[in-house]
Amino acid sequence: MILCVLFSNRAGNVLLERFHGLPAEERLHWRSFLVKLVGENLKTARDDEVFVASHKSVFIVYTVTGDICVFAVGKDLYDELALMEVLNTVTSSVKDVCKKAPSERLFLEKYGKICLCLDEIVSQGSLEHTDKDRIRRLNRLKPLAES
Repeated sequence: MILCVLFSNRAGNVLLERFHGLPAEERLHWRSFLVKLVGENLKTARDDEVFVASHKSVFIVYTVTGDICVFAVGKDLYDELALMEVLNTVTSSVKDVCKKAPSERLFLEKYGKICLCLDEIVSQGSLEHTDKDRIRRLNRLKPLAES
């Protein structure tokens, strides 16, 4: 299950988060743990450099693109390799929505569209769609048969 997809800025402020299958009391723990990773690793990271970590038998894959840090947290079937696919799909969709590597301001301007993309990619803790064109069409609410 994909437990969390979280976006933050390089300073560690959470911009967007989606939790699946985690009780509310555990969410604060994960949020603070992921933000702590930002302070340790991502401040000097290059764009699209990927990092892997594990914590309490849970896998974490994270990267930075532009000014935005993206985290994917999973367990069981969603190991490092599966989370890499989630992370790649999420970051490419965000870049597609923003038309470039996002700054914090651009990310917040496109917040609604990014939320729609994220909902199409991860649904109830499972990876739904990975095709960027399909995600784009679903966000426009057009039938998939149209081109």
